[in-house]
Amino acid sequence: MDRILPCPRCKKPVVWGPEARWRPFCSERCRLIDLGEWFEETHRIPVTDDSGLAVGPEDPSTEH
Repeated sequence: MDRILPCPRCKKPVVWGPEARWRPFCSERCRLIDLGEWFEETHRIPVTDDSGLAVGPEDPSTEH
């Protein structure tokens, strides 16, 4: 039995089965909007080093 989950972008129901071409998104439009947000770095995955502190690009506005 296929599950129905919300599209991560617009929250429309998406049937998670072989017929859902763009899953987890409801359409190519929602998929491309999400991809654009990753390219613009609106979405980020936090990275930590071994000490547990977040690491990443330094904010140039905080340099001394």
